[in-house]
Amino acid sequence: MVQILVQSLIPLSVFLMMKICTPQAEVVVPKNATISAIFMFGDSIVDTGNNNHLVTLVKSNFPPYGRDFMGGKPTGRFSNGKVPADLFAEKLGIKELLPAFLDPNLQLQDLIGGVNFASAGAGFDPLTSELVLAIPMSKQLQLFDEYKTKLKSFVGEERADYIVTNGLYIVSAGSDDIVNTYFHTPTRIFEYSVSSYTEFLVRSASSFLQELHAKGARRISVCSLTPLGCIPSQRTLAGGIKRRCAEGYNKMVQLFNSELSSELRRLNGACPHARMALLDVYGLVFDMVKNPRKYVQETGLELDFPSVTIDFSAFPS
Repeated sequence: MVQILVQSLIPLSVFLMMKICTPQAEVVVPKNATISAIFMFGDSIVDTGNNNHLVTLVKSNFPPYGRDFMGGKPTGRFSNGKVPADLFAEKLGIKELLPAFLDPNLQLQDLIGGVNFASAGAGFDPLTSELVLAIPMSKQLQLFDEYKTKLKSFVGEERADYIVTNGLYIVSAGSDDIVNTYFHTPTRIFEYSVSSYTEFLVRSASSFLQELHAKGARRISVCSLTPLGCIPSQRTLAGGIKRRCAEGYNKMVQLFNSELSSELRRLNGACPHARMALLDVYGLVFDMVKNPRKYVQETGLELDFPSVTIDFSAFPS
């Protein structure tokens, strides 16, 4: 989703504050746990340039995007620098940047540590992708099949299977469904109530996760939605004269996050050889919006975050 607030806060929150936990409880990571690769699915929060190669208006391959990236060049990342996809890969020591699968300069060697299938403007609701000509979540799964075929031809079936099985799969979608498709598309807001559309999104997310699991994914993280009502555009449109956070949006997000967490719990029971974990960022981002001074040093404008251990214990080793 192309929103400055979300793009600026998510990369910071993912690594400096966020905990990865199961919907049931936080547990301890096995010391011998191995992450072979990172695979990213979703929208613009994690897109590293796939939309550069689409006929769509949802692009960011122009200034001021990328002004703090290497060389100060826009790359198709909806950020001034790196996005969570890159930060995960870097933090895990897999690679510095997570390449877009559609990048024509992608080399076979780049396949080994994982790639990115995310597309800005995509959502769990198929209509969301259609509206902006983004890569639908279903198509992202097809691209993953293409990836596996290429990987096997390059490293052999045995090693390819190991990479796929031991990879970390991260899914970040749903923001555009709520902000753009539901609240700003008559065909949805008149067809669904808030609760029924939320249920529809969770069912769609569940179907996607089950298909991803069927294709070999065993460690799957799903990002919760952030307080979308606090995005500048929504505060302007629905926050009143004082541009407060739009509560209607935030309540819908909270409902979605809650139902998604319950669905992940159910899926974990149905898929005993896999683990699907929730990356809950709602509370952190909301606190950053409400209490910004907590994250700024008194001596200047430098962001100051306490150290937090990233917990991958939700995943089997």
